[in-house]
Order: sequence, then C-alpha cells, then structure tokens
Amino acid sequence: MIIGLPKEIKTNENRVGMVPVGVQTLRSFGHTVLVETKAGIGSGFDDAAYIKAGAKIVKTAKEVYAKADMIIKVKEPIKQEYALIHRDQILFTYFHFAANKDLTQAMMKAQAVCIAYETVQKPDRSLPLLIPMSEVAGRMAPQEGAKYLEHAMGGRGMLLGGVPGTEPADVVVLGGGIVGTNAAKIAAGFGARVSILDNNLYRLRQLDDIMPKNVVTIMSNPYNVEKAVTNADLVIGSVLIPGAKAPKLVTRAMLKGMKRGAVLVDVAVDQGGCFETTKATTHENPIYVIDGVIHYCVANMPGAVPMTSTLALTNATLPYAVEIANKGWEKAVQTNDELKLGLNMVDGLITYKGVADAFGYKHTPVETVV
Repeated sequence: MIIGLPKEIKTNENRVGMVPVGVQTLRSFGHTVLVETKAGIGSGFDDAAYIKAGAKIVKTAKEVYAKADMIIKVKEPIKQEYALIHRDQILFTYFHFAANKDLTQAMMKAQAVCIAYETVQKPDRSLPLLIPMSEVAGRMAPQEGAKYLEHAMGGRGMLLGGVPGTEPADVVVLGGGIVGTNAAKIAAGFGARVSILDNNLYRLRQLDDIMPKNVVTIMSNPYNVEKAVTNADLVIGSVLIPGAKAPKLVTRAMLKGMKRGAVLVDVAVDQGGCFETTKATTHENPIYVIDGVIHYCVANMPGAVPMTSTLALTNATLPYAVEIANKGWEKAVQTNDELKLGLNMVDGLITYKGVADAFGYKHTPVETVV
C-alpha cells in the first residue's frame, strides 16, 4: 500500500501524522510511505530523518494525495484539502464530524473511506487513539487557565495555588474522564482547590480514592454545575460523548453569575464544546471575553507541544495503521471490532450513528458496507 503523510495546514498546527520510526515500521511490511517535505519540522523531525527511515519525500500535498492509497493525518481535512481527496482513498485521522457539517458533507461528496481516531473503541469502551491527546490537553488546560488568570492577560490576578495566608483558586473540572482526570491532577499539583463533576457515581468513587485531599468529587446535575461555576476562578470543560456533540453544561445565563476575570477552558471544543458560548479559537488568537469571563477554546491544544504530542499519538495509532495497511480497510474492519467503530463514512454513506444523528442524516450500519 502507498501511505501518505501530508503537512498539517490548520492554523498553528505543528504535529505530523507519524514520526520516522512509524515510517520504518510500515516499510518493514513492504509499504511505500510518501512524506510531504517539511511535514515533520514542527515536531522536531526533518526530511533527512524520514529519508533514513525509508520514506520518499515529495514536494507538495497534491502529490501526496494523488498517489496515496491511505492518508495518515492528525487534524481533520480543511477546505483547501477537500478537492485533493479522491474516491475510495482511506483517511485515518481525527475528524470530529458531529461538530462540522461542512466537513461531513465534503467527505460524503468525496466518497472517501473515513476512519476516525476519536471513535476507535476498545471493548472496555476506552478510546485508545483519543487518550494520548486527551492526556496532553488535560494537562495543558490548568496551565493555560493559570496564564489567563493573570491580570496582565485580563484575568482576576489570581495564582492557582495561592501562597501562605491567601486562598488558592477554585478550579472546577466538568467531566471525570481522561481529560478531566489529567486536568485535576495538574491543578491539584499547583495547589488549587479542585472540584470534579461527573454523572457517573462509580467514576466519582474511583477519583475520590486516587486524588489528593485538595480535590473533591461532586455529582453532576444542573444545580451543582451552576453552583460550582458561580464560585469558580477557572472552569475546565472536559465532557465527551464518543463521536457525538458535547452537551452544553454551562449556559450563557450562568456567565452573568460568575466572577469577572474568571476563565473557561473548553477542551471539548472539537466536539462542539460544553459551554453554550464556545466558539473555536486558535493558538494565534486563543481567547475572547463574554460577560467579563475569558474563554479559551483552542481546537488543537496539543499542537502547542507538537514533539510530545506526535510521539504520543504515533505510539497509539501505529498498530492500527499497520493493520489497515497490511489487510486493507475492509478486512481490517471485519476482523477488528475496534476499527469497525472507527469507520465513520464510506462511499458517501455515514456508518457512525452519532454523526448521522447530529445532522439528521441516514445512518448506514457498518455491516452493510463490508
């Protein structure tokens, strides 16, 4: 199989679909790997490293897309890339279709085979290709929130952990999954008072056992969310429904009761966000203010630490990429239930129910297309 690694072109996105050792692994199975020149520079990997691993360097993304049977990326294709994608081409990347109708329609029109990192799922319901970036984004969220709490950045002028004789900041984490757990760990490490809200009592019991004493667990319901948000200096949104839009837990009305200069960090922005006032931002222009509350809603947070992120992502995606390349997508999906859940679209048909439901489109069960 010919596998292509194009350069990411989303604003301030410095990750790349695969590190050189991944190329070396694919080459060991007899596959050809085409890498767009300078695709890995932002992550610390130059063309020479890919050549040494056995890749062929090509000058343009157009050439990569034209020749490759499978494209491995990090972020979803954007408008400039839509016309490059051809029928039956395998795209293995993050899509987050449910939050992007234009992308959904474009891939339906292209009739590509879309296998989404974010919906590949293990029997225990964990999301192995989302976990690495969730870990990165979760650990970044308190770091970014702390920065924008500084007075010079427009925030309340609070230090997360305070100092002796002063109160620490109140940090609220909505969602006790991978992002929320990592966010709470870092915020607690800073010395903040941390509250984690989740609607799964069993998960709250687990978190209560493993978290330090400055972290409390609270059952998530509208009353408790509003109460927690009203008292918060920093709110981190980390809820996830695999492949579907995130629920809006923080309403516009709640903002009026919040402290001026408080900060909202929406890590769920890729899936539409869990704040009613969320709109995607970039690392270039990361924040906006509504009702005196700072919103940080960068849609590719891990792109700010591309070396760590690319290494972590390749560790997770490579075994699946090898399986798709060795077997072809149809056999891989037939023999691997995890990849079957990752198949979101094929031949213009939507095979993932959460995506179809998001836009009221017809859902075609995977079993009918393989």
